[in-house]
Amino acid sequence: MRTRFTEAFGVKHPVVCAPMAYVTGGRLAAAVSNAGGLGVLAGGYAGTVGGEADLGAEIDIAGGARIGIGFITWALAKAPAMLDVALAASPACLFLSFGDPRSFAPKIHRAGVKLVCQVQSLAHVDLALEAGAAAIVAQGTEAGGHGAKRSTLPFVPEVADYLARRAPQTILLAAGGIADGRGLAAALMLGADGVVVGTRFWSTLEALTPPAMTERAIGATGDDTVRTTAIDAMRGVPWPREFSFRVLTNELTDAWADREEEAAAKFGALASDYADARNRGDLSMVVTVAGECVGLVRDRPGAASVVESMVVQAEKLLARGTS
Repeated sequence: MRTRFTEAFGVKHPVVCAPMAYVTGGRLAAAVSNAGGLGVLAGGYAGTVGGEADLGAEIDIAGGARIGIGFITWALAKAPAMLDVALAASPACLFLSFGDPRSFAPKIHRAGVKLVCQVQSLAHVDLALEAGAAAIVAQGTEAGGHGAKRSTLPFVPEVADYLARRAPQTILLAAGGIADGRGLAAALMLGADGVVVGTRFWSTLEALTPPAMTERAIGATGDDTVRTTAIDAMRGVPWPREFSFRVLTNELTDAWADREEEAAAKFGALASDYADARNRGDLSMVVTVAGECVGLVRDRPGAASVVESMVVQAEKLLARGTS
């Protein structure tokens, strides 16, 4: 499938694997890139939160595949040396989300690496344009993990129109609730040049996702997800309050999801217990991160088959012009 994204980034298909912390390691990123998409290795919290895979080791695991590297921007600001580690690998792109990218942009541009900025509002779009982003990812609240308040269906075309007026050369990708060819086709029709996919790749064989979490997801529906700031507060991870966290419900979310102000006042109260539960694989406390499209996840295939099936289905739908 040829789009402005595939032409600009030199890939075969307009499908990007999201840089999911604790999930998108070198094996998954390479598998997506080798299948014709673009895998983006998760630099995640830039080593500021425990339990992450070593970035350098995961770059090695990717085996020379042409991949991008992504960071949580507010965390990278606390460990800026990690940007040097990423840029030394000459990635296909540097993907930043959840924070102001402008302070990192000059070094990224000097390295000759394309900057991709994920945004959740039009104000974020302005910051990305000031940073000189080659591509902008409009992320809807349907996404798993962290996000904000805008929904994918209206947000993507609004950003497309905004870019057409302000920066028509900037590539647009859509994210949030996209798990198959229907989502890819819809995103292209909304004005995007490609898609960033999280949950569907989260549940592939190459992902670092614990199999027990995948099994939970396979039996779940979108109704089984909740978005809240309380979990980050209770586990002591200092996310900016504008970003909430979509996860599958469990005993912890049942107890705290709707008590966000109380959780903020008790910041870190469950940090030790949460870390212990993670070590034990206790999914009654440790949240399973998945988006609303989890209801479309019914197996754990290889990443290449996800890319292929997504593209084949989208091409058929676009050619036929009907569902």
